Amino acid sequence: MKPLSVDTGSPDSDECTRGNAAATADSASANTFGVSSPSSPRILNLTDALQGSSSNDDSTGGNYSNALDEISPGSSSGVSDGDPRDQYKRRGNNFAQSAASSSAYSLTMAEAQMKYEEESFYSAPENEHGDDNIWGLLSGVMGNIYEWYDFAVYGLLASEIGAAFFPQSSKKLQLINSFGVYLAAFLMRPLGAIFFGELGDRLVGRRNALVFSIVLITVPSVLMGLLPSYEVWGAAAPILLVILRMMQGLSVGGQLAGSYVLSVEQSTSRNRGFRGSICDASSVGGFLLASGITTAVRHIFTEEQVNDWAWRVPFWFSLLLAPVLYHIVGHSEESKFWEDRNEQKEAEQVIREEEHAQTSAVVDLVSSPFRRRQLLGMVGVLSATTSSFYILFLWCPIYLSDLRGLLSEANAGLMNFFIVGMFVFLLVVGGKISDSFPHRMDSMRIGLAGIVVACPVMFALFESESATGYFLAQLQLCCCMCLTHGSVAAWEVELWMSDPSLSFTGVAIGHNLAATLFGGTMPLIATFLFYRGEELANREDSDDLIGLLARMLPGLYVSALACVALFCISVVIRHPHDVRTGEKKIRDAYHKDQRKRKKKKRLRKRASQGSLTTRGSTIGGLATLHEAVVSMGSYFPPESPTDSKSREQQA
Repeated sequence: MKPLSVDTGSPDSDECTRGNAAATADSASANTFGVSSPSSPRILNLTDALQGSSSNDDSTGGNYSNALDEISPGSSSGVSDGDPRDQYKRRGNNFAQSAASSSAYSLTMAEAQMKYEEESFYSAPENEHGDDNIWGLLSGVMGNIYEWYDFAVYGLLASEIGAAFFPQSSKKLQLINSFGVYLAAFLMRPLGAIFFGELGDRLVGRRNALVFSIVLITVPSVLMGLLPSYEVWGAAAPILLVILRMMQGLSVGGQLAGSYVLSVEQSTSRNRGFRGSICDASSVGGFLLASGITTAVRHIFTEEQVNDWAWRVPFWFSLLLAPVLYHIVGHSEESKFWEDRNEQKEAEQVIREEEHAQTSAVVDLVSSPFRRRQLLGMVGVLSATTSSFYILFLWCPIYLSDLRGLLSEANAGLMNFFIVGMFVFLLVVGGKISDSFPHRMDSMRIGLAGIVVACPVMFALFESESATGYFLAQLQLCCCMCLTHGSVAAWEVELWMSDPSLSFTGVAIGHNLAATLFGGTMPLIATFLFYRGEELANREDSDDLIGLLARMLPGLYVSALACVALFCISVVIRHPHDVRTGEKKIRDAYHKDQRKRKKKKRLRKRASQGSLTTRGSTIGGLATLHEAVVSMGSYFPPESPTDSKSREQQA
């Protein structure tokens, strides 16, 4: 794409005036801008600054770096005309136009805008309000246990619910129909993410959004336990079941994300992984509690009683948890990080003495190319964590009992109960370990690489025809998942912490999109792959190896998603810990970019049959190096003898 050129002519032109206003605006944070000072230095465009930096021997103090400081949102001072987000966009556009107008940059408008937003992301101030508040953590923990208990009970009782509401279908179709209703709840989760994200980011705050989500899930859970079966109400029964399940999905769409954001924003930087893992473990604790209650019901009542009416008991149990939860939430505090940002926005409006129509959080999120890339990468990474979680804790008990008949339902549930219990403990250990890594994503990469191997191996070990083998098969996948899942809560919030007025929405949408696409569909896809594998394994021309690979198909599917996640976390995602990256990564990126530019320069020279000066290449190289410095932090790599000699020759 051809770089855009921008007219930077007369200072009297409108374009130039807007460029000057954008270049002189200062801010208190990456997305919070202040009052423009009339005496602030103004940069007409970056071309002069770039040329000045090419002759400046001090590469860390050149005019180009100063120009970026002037334009960057990491500067100081008060409030300018217009909405802060509008000014942010105007500044980004003017930065992009200035960058695109410089022949040294050779960037398109979109590329320059992306660079500006990355710079804003890396230069955002650190959250200094974290105090490791215990009530905020307990509020998120108990809320997650309650929400995910109600949500998980349905999946664990899928076969009984399928028989009660889809009695005219075969056992195979009953299970598929039951999982279809399970998927309906996941389809509502992105809508719940948008709804609760708007509440948590723009309207009532994190704490009140959590309270509302708890109320929203209590009513449908109790009603599901009272809903008559198909034999009593006919076709109306499964329809009402779908509606109630969708209400649950709407609530869960905001609960987990809200608990993540509230807990991590109240954490100090050294404890984010640990507190986030406790919050994440509480959702697993909900599964653990659901698994324990359903296992107890199956052991206390006969199989006939469970199929007839006793499957409703776990839904009624949620009424006992509600009073305890409301007491804890009542003692929690709002996120000071969010409150500070909210008060700052209100002060800006008072100083401007005018009201501006506020766009929704989801619109602000998707209108930014950098945030769209973050969201896409986040969904890609969570595809592996979500799918591995649901296949281990939800589908494996059904696989071992109903589908393969290797264990009874009671024994499969009991084994799953112990696996979940070990996962909760190891998850917290994984979160604490992630705080000790230089980069939080390093521990996630190790865990993802383990999932690639462990999930297919688990299904291979299921052919051992040994209860010990079944247990060890699930345990080895559980251990690999802990390194990844222990970091997820803190990692998700840190991706969006540069703007606290969007963090709830970003976490909620990314997490719930992944949960819908890869968690809600997991039981259906895994069941389909199982039956497909059975067909392949039972063919007359199939040998033992083909039969083994056929039964590993569900695990190979998760393994493929883990490979996608490794790509996204290594290439697509940007994280605040990137500023800790060493010399090699910066220099490799710099030289790779230089090679691309030299190749483009040779192609342009051949096409135009002209001659280009070497000065543009040198300026472009210095501009690219300064981009890396501004984007990655204050670190600057040592100058190589080749670079020094090249600059002396150019001078």
